[in-house]
Amino acid sequence: MSCFLRRFGRFNRSSVVRAVAIAAFGSTLLCSNDYDRFRAPIAVRVPEPLQDSLRLTCPVLHDLSLQLLPFSVQSGMLALSSYNVSPVPLSDVSKEASGAVGDKSKARDCFGKDTIANAAAKVGPAVVNIAIPQDFFGITSGKSIGSGTIINKDGTILTSAHVVVDFQGSRGSSKGKIEVTLQDGRTFEGKVVNADLHSDIAIVKINSETPLPEAKLGLSSRLRPGDWVIAMGCPLSLQNTVTAGIVSCVDRKSSDLGFSGMPREYLQTDCAINVGNSGGPLVNMDGEVIGVNIMKVASADGLSFSVPIDSVCKILEHFKKSGRVIRPWLGLKMLDLNEMIITQLKKNDASFPNVNKGILVPMVTPRSPGERAGFCPGDVVIEFDGKPVEKLKEVIEILGDKVGVPIKVLVKRAGDKLVTLTVIPEEANLDV
Repeated sequence: MSCFLRRFGRFNRSSVVRAVAIAAFGSTLLCSNDYDRFRAPIAVRVPEPLQDSLRLTCPVLHDLSLQLLPFSVQSGMLALSSYNVSPVPLSDVSKEASGAVGDKSKARDCFGKDTIANAAAKVGPAVVNIAIPQDFFGITSGKSIGSGTIINKDGTILTSAHVVVDFQGSRGSSKGKIEVTLQDGRTFEGKVVNADLHSDIAIVKINSETPLPEAKLGLSSRLRPGDWVIAMGCPLSLQNTVTAGIVSCVDRKSSDLGFSGMPREYLQTDCAINVGNSGGPLVNMDGEVIGVNIMKVASADGLSFSVPIDSVCKILEHFKKSGRVIRPWLGLKMLDLNEMIITQLKKNDASFPNVNKGILVPMVTPRSPGERAGFCPGDVVIEFDGKPVEKLKEVIEILGDKVGVPIKVLVKRAGDKLVTLTVIPEEANLDV
C-alpha cells in the first residue's frame, strides 16, 4: 500500500483530477447499461484548467452542402453479405406485430426490443445491391454501388435514377451493365425500364425463373415527426446494412434545400445513410417501404432525405400509363392561405377578398397558360375543376397528367368579385 501511495504521489494535481474524471465517466458508461433499478444520475465536474484538454477532437462543420448518394466507387473492396436477418420466424413476426404473441392485450403499436429487427426482417430479403462496373478505356477501374428494393415478385426493382442512369438534359441513358445481387447471394443482370430525373426515381428489371422476395409498400402520408424508421441498403459496398432513426420532417420543401424548378417534397430523417445508400428503402416499424433514400447533407450528420412512397406510387402510375412522367404546367405561383396570412393581407390591402381559405396567386408567368387564361396577381383560387380547394396539393392531385385539357377555375378577386377562368395546361419543360 505504501508503495502504491509513493507512486501515486508522483503525479501532479491535474493528472489526478483527470484520472478521477475519466474514471467517473467510465463508471457512467458501465452503469448506464445496467438494470433500471440501479440507474441513477451521475454528474462529473471538470476543473476549469482541464476542460480544454478533455474536449473531443471533432471538427466544426460549417458548409452544409447537399450530397446525392449515387454510388460508391470501390476498386479494392468486395461487397459483403454479412447481414442475415432471421432472428424470428416470419409467422412469429406477424403475430407479434398484431399483438398475438405473449401478452394478448399488447397494443399493435407497442415498441418492443425486437420491433426494429422484425421490421428489417420483413424487408431485408427484398433489398438488393446494384453495381455498375466503371470502365476506363476498356479497363475496369472499380464499381459504382447503389441500392434498390424488389417491389414485385416478377423482378421489378425500385431504385434511384442517378444510380443507374446518366442524364443529359431530361433524357437519360444507362450507365452500363447493371449487376443486381440479392441478399441470398444470387446475382442477376438488370435492365433500366423507366427513369425520371426530376423525381430521381427509376425502375430496373431482372428475370428469375423462380418468384423473388418482394417488399410491401406503405403510406408515407401516415408518418408523423418523431416516428421511428429504418434505412436499408449497401453504403460503401457494405451490403445489407440497417440503420435506425426518426422522422424529422414529413414535408421538407425542395426550396428549403435550395432546389429550383417544380416544387417537390421530401421526408427528412436522422437515419445514417452514406454513399451507396441511394435507391435503398426507408421502412416503417410495420416493415413497409415508405420512402426511397436519395441524398444527405454532406457536411452534417442526421440530415438525410427520401422521396415519399406516396409520390413514388404516382410516378409508377405514370410509368405504367405513359412510359414517362407527364407534368402539367400552368405558369402560376401559388400559396396556401391560412388565417394569419389572410389577416396580414387584409391589413395591407383592405380590398383583399373576404375568404377564410383558398390558394393565393401572387405571380403569373408571362406567356404562360395561366396568363392566357386571364389570371391576375392577387387572385384567390377557391374552386378547381369544379371542386373546392384549400391547398396546392389538392390542385396538383386534380391536375394529374391533364395536358391540353380545358379546366374551369373559380377565383375571387379584390372587392369580392367572383370570376370563372378556363386554363389549358401545357406539359412542363424541365430543361428550361
